[in-house]
Amino acid sequence: MIQSVAFIGLGAMGYRMAAHLPKQFDTVYVWNRNFAKAEQHASDFGTQAVSLEQATQADVIFSCLPTSQDVDNLIASVQLKAGSIWVDCTSGVPESAQKLAQIVKSQGVDFLDAPVSGQTIGAENGTLTVMVGGDIKAFERALPAMQCFGKLIKHVGASGAGFAVKAVNNMLMAVNLCAVAEGFTTLKAHGVNLNEALDCINASSGKSMVTETVLPQRILNRQFPLTFALPLLAKDTGIAVDLVRQAKLSAPVLSLTQNLIQAASDLSEENSDFSTAVTMYEKWSKITIE
Repeated sequence: MIQSVAFIGLGAMGYRMAAHLPKQFDTVYVWNRNFAKAEQHASDFGTQAVSLEQATQADVIFSCLPTSQDVDNLIASVQLKAGSIWVDCTSGVPESAQKLAQIVKSQGVDFLDAPVSGQTIGAENGTLTVMVGGDIKAFERALPAMQCFGKLIKHVGASGAGFAVKAVNNMLMAVNLCAVAEGFTTLKAHGVNLNEALDCINASSGKSMVTETVLPQRILNRQFPLTFALPLLAKDTGIAVDLVRQAKLSAPVLSLTQNLIQAASDLSEENSDFSTAVTMYEKWSKITIE
């Protein structure tokens, strides 16, 4: 049985995900590089703000950090408890997951790559999708903890498989984002009412998550709330393209999309939301999607 859990990395997603753990477990440790955030979380949700050394002694340790390198550095700096499970919810690199799984196995620890999807609203509501790679028995042991914030939780394969699914998922979203930017720029250039057109498309075969939520809730209203940074999307599309190369496949649509998202990221202001990628198209066309 899981006696204690820890959550490392209290960013936009992690802060909300960790908030669900005390509903199921009596002992919940939290740690963040900016420790004041961990203390605030403890005050808000009844978790315990502790040192990194103490947090990594929990039975199940969650991490949600910007990159796999951040997780690599963290694990290299601590001594883990034999029998524990490290569940990494970072959108990471499959090869890194495979490497870390081998490293921690020598300490008697299991490593699961378990990235999530559903944005901050899903994290807040505890309805995230969790795609998990790693040992199936470790997955089954850690499942009760993941169920605190996940609604659909799938074991998708061996170490690295979870990260691979997340990278391709985000790449597909990026493909839709670029296509929507081009399509709605074209519609506006022809004098079409974009809001009415959107209703038609969302009742037709062209609909996607981008048209159903991103376009109306972020772009058309010009809000662009920061929930998922554009540089992180560029990182994820880069991981997806690396997977294509490693498999010696040809994926021209994915490669072009990655180039476009990276260019949009390079041109964007710091800490811009992923939806601001459309502003690159707006600058090119001198047409605002609103």
